Amino acid sequence: MHDKYLNNLKKGVWIYLFLLIFEGALRKWILPGLATPLLLVRDPIALWLILYSINKKIWQPNSTVILVILVSSISFVLTLVFGHGNLAVAIFGLRILIVQFPLIFVIGTICTRNDVVLLGRFLLYVSILMTLIVIWQFFSPQSAWINRGVAGDTEGSGFSGAGGFFRVPGTFSFSNGLTLFYGLIIPFLVYFWTTNEIAIKKWLLYLATISYAIAVPLTISRTVFFQTIVTILFLVLISFQNKRVISSIFRIAIGLCFVLLIISFLDFFQTATDAFTQRFTNASRVEGGIEGTLVDRFLGSMYRAVSYENFSWFGQGLGMGTNAGAKLLGSEGEFLISEGEWGRVLGEMGIILGGIILIIRIGISINWSLRSWILAKNNDSLPWLLLSFGAISIVQGQWGQPTAQGFSIFVGGIIYAIIRNK
Repeated sequence: MHDKYLNNLKKGVWIYLFLLIFEGALRKWILPGLATPLLLVRDPIALWLILYSINKKIWQPNSTVILVILVSSISFVLTLVFGHGNLAVAIFGLRILIVQFPLIFVIGTICTRNDVVLLGRFLLYVSILMTLIVIWQFFSPQSAWINRGVAGDTEGSGFSGAGGFFRVPGTFSFSNGLTLFYGLIIPFLVYFWTTNEIAIKKWLLYLATISYAIAVPLTISRTVFFQTIVTILFLVLISFQNKRVISSIFRIAIGLCFVLLIISFLDFFQTATDAFTQRFTNASRVEGGIEGTLVDRFLGSMYRAVSYENFSWFGQGLGMGTNAGAKLLGSEGEFLISEGEWGRVLGEMGIILGGIILIIRIGISINWSLRSWILAKNNDSLPWLLLSFGAISIVQGQWGQPTAQGFSIFVGGIIYAIIRNK
């Protein structure tokens, strides 16, 4: 009977992942009239997973989850008494911490390492389809059906790019979802290339690799490029502890050079590469080069968060820093608190309560990094490679935006699933 309940929960995790990837497709192409409620389509699944797992005694909230629920509940009361006072906005902000955050540990309890591998294999299949959609969007006008925006917006879903081309969103509502998707793909790709212990069809691995290489310039996203570098650096780091990885690095390098050589002759790839290069050059010039880009994006947002002059002890209220919350409060497309995640958390919850949440997120990332490093030394590199994407996502991911939040919660859950069972 216990296995039956566990299988039901695992199906729920698959549904959560499916909706994370295709929620934008529902909002843009299939059910545009329900675009607003579909923004929260994963919340009922998350809530069911939590309640069902508790009811069947498969998972119980740990001390971290209990502390987060306590802190967020206090902040909820303060929001209504001293903050913006809007109940709908407060609930929208509260759900991030009491519905989505606990799901990290629920997924980690439900899933095994084998489940994570199966999920990763599924993502490789999806990545091939995603790249085909991205090619279609990249070379289609914004007025084309494939480029329709949320709620069927005929002005298009593309974001500012370069060379006359737009940054496309794939199946997601916005381009950030596509960036996060490929950010999750690269750790799995590297892992499957470097392990001989997991059976995976070679044609799938080859096609997924080619699809990824093609997608990097097509996204016109520097974040995808930097994420690729970070994952490779994580692989290099463990090579100092695990000599078996060194041969894999050479194999990946040779294979990548071969793939790039082949696709470099494709006209559409050359066009995309030109646009990507122009975007990279223009943005780096504005931000002061690669160093300025990386330092400002990571450390700069943290500094701005702790130096923000409008912070208060109690905060301005849960949900106020999110796009949806800002719209409900009458904002016309402007952030009412901060565009950065740390600024949002501290601005909404105040110095003390918001600080506790950030410390918890940092603590989780550090703890899991140390445990994953030990596993990598013992020939299990998967959680370490996943942390190349997940560590920053957990610490600094924009949880106020549902898609970014979903990727952070999901990758946190599958990382925890591996380290918990070791």
